[in-house]
Amino acid sequence: VLASAIEGRGAYAMTRAEAHLEEYPRDAVVLSLLLGAFGLYAFSGRADHDAARVAICERHARHYGHDWWFLTYLGWSHTEAGNAGAGRLLAERALDQRAANANGAHALAHALFEQGQFAEARTFMDGWLPAYDRAGILNGHLCWHLALGALDEGDTAMALRLYHERIKPAVSQAAPLNLLTDAASLLWRVELAGAPRPVEPWAEIAAYSTAMFPKSDLAFADVHRAIIAGATGGASPLGELEALQTQDKLAAGPALIDLARGLHAFAAGDFASAIPALEAAQADVVRIGGSHAQRQLCEDSLIVALMRTGQAGKARSLIDQRLHRRPSARDAAWRAQTTAA
Repeated sequence: VLASAIEGRGAYAMTRAEAHLEEYPRDAVVLSLLLGAFGLYAFSGRADHDAARVAICERHARHYGHDWWFLTYLGWSHTEAGNAGAGRLLAERALDQRAANANGAHALAHALFEQGQFAEARTFMDGWLPAYDRAGILNGHLCWHLALGALDEGDTAMALRLYHERIKPAVSQAAPLNLLTDAASLLWRVELAGAPRPVEPWAEIAAYSTAMFPKSDLAFADVHRAIIAGATGGASPLGELEALQTQDKLAAGPALIDLARGLHAFAAGDFASAIPALEAAQADVVRIGGSHAQRQLCEDSLIVALMRTGQAGKARSLIDQRLHRRPSARDAAWRAQTTAA
């Protein structure tokens, strides 16, 4: 199972892991490969990967009891599957057992995001982060969550300060995929919030992308490569993705191509081309993997593109759907703009 995952044979590793866990349910190393935003389920291309994580955790829960590691992932899985209340309680129980649990802090941050509790998330992180080593693999990503809270409050300066101090390639010690996607998505979200495009940070993350992800191989990375290319005038990965689709090697399906096309066009200022591509991708965006908080960037881009082309009614409809799910000061501000328009 481990070798297959390392070699990129994700589908085989996933099915073998499931079979192995039937016999050895407490093999937490194998179970961990299926879980998380970057696990085998998330990157399988399946539209039901959120539900699949809950199912595998619940199936083997009796073998783990109140174990803090297991509760962390069970909580995160419930949050991503749309049950943030249960997910939050489980994450808090895990942290009560082991406060120095970065994955637990991460699971709680996601639950608070889904509940729209940005102020509470900031208070928690302000108290938790100082004790976490700056070299910790999740340090930059937890700061990315802080930056999302700052953007919700309209504080782009704070978001950019967090980027420069904790997230950008020159300072972060995160794993490459986290570093690439956190850096690119935060710069992009700051721009969606109305800030001017910063040339030097985009050039830095473009160089990092070329060095660490030189070709299309992972849908979640490819979405961010498309944004980077559009923001810096680089070549879109669209041609590579279309070739993979022709070879039937695109696990995330045509939604990935629509996203790459739409985000690259938006970044280049071509909103007319971006909107239909982003609209086409919305139904299957979950197939690129990652978390809901990360994938929301795609819908954010569509909303802003609609606003910038005078389609206030369509933008407001999307915003209203989100506000029905959870409160957000940023979404409320966007809604006010569409109403005024």
